Amino acid sequence: METAKANALKPHAYLQHLFEQLPQLADPKDPDALSKLAPWSTTLPLICRIFSK
Repeated sequence: METAKANALKPHAYLQHLFEQLPQLADPKDPDALSKLAPWSTTLPLICRIFSK
C-alpha cells in the first residue's frame, strides 16, 4: 500500500483493480502481465490515480 501511495494511487481503487484483474490472467507467473499491474505501471486505469490540482 505504501508503494501504491508513493506512486500517486488510491489504495482502495488499486486493490480493487488488482482483485478484479489477477484472477483473469492467463498465466499468473507471466512477468509481463504482472508488470502491467505494478503500482508504477503507466497502464493502470485512471480511476486508480490521484490527481493533484
